[in-house]
Amino acid sequence: MPDPTRPRASLRTAVVWEVLQEALDRRVKATGRDTLDVLDTGGGSGNFAVPLARLGHRVTVVDPSPNALFALERRVAEAGVADRVRGVQGDVLGLFDVVERGGHDVVLCHGVLEHVDDPAAGVRNTVAALRSEGALSLLAAGLGGAVVARALAGHFTEAKQALDDPDGRWGSGDPMPRRFTAEQLTGLVEGAGLAVAAVHGVRVFADLVPGVLVDTEPGALDALLRLEAAAAELPAFQALATQLHVLGETPGADGT
Repeated sequence: MPDPTRPRASLRTAVVWEVLQEALDRRVKATGRDTLDVLDTGGGSGNFAVPLARLGHRVTVVDPSPNALFALERRVAEAGVADRVRGVQGDVLGLFDVVERGGHDVVLCHGVLEHVDDPAAGVRNTVAALRSEGALSLLAAGLGGAVVARALAGHFTEAKQALDDPDGRWGSGDPMPRRFTAEQLTGLVEGAGLAVAAVHGVRVFADLVPGVLVDTEPGALDALLRLEAAAAELPAFQALATQLHVLGETPGADGT
């Protein structure tokens, strides 16, 4: 995933980035600190960590891949934010082997739950990493988007298999280990003790529209971005999204 602040990449990340920035702004206002401590679990080469560091925040990236962490080190050096980004090898289920409990204002868990054996334990760990008031940004693969994509490709049996499979997989060749519905993700967040502040569908249309159309048709990218933003909060369209984003906040973190 490219830098979420770049225009073409924004088709995939604009909704998440906007929600995340608003959550960060609320935490800055609530804490009175311009610099927040952010934990990015599964943050890889820094697709979100680098832009967050450019905003002035301190980011710890936890990722199991040494190659991703090497790329992160190179990327943060090139971006001039090496003093604000730290990469450590680990995973969400063993999170407290490498980071402290209760030490972060915001935790990102993007593209992680699909790959862990116990998603509920993973979410509980991300919540335990938060300070008494904080926010969790959770992004995971959506079931509906995969079903629609297989059906539009003419793979109707695989689409039905994804609907019936407990993990939302369309077959043995499916590269995604697990997919979720919005209800499943919000249940995980609430079960870990957070209040659900927002739910958004991500890439409702972006993965279905031919890239050549977006790249060559004047104004198409901006129009598609506006359409994605308008559909993202509507449950009917969330059910069709390639990914689902849930923002959870500790009780009282919204200032109420």
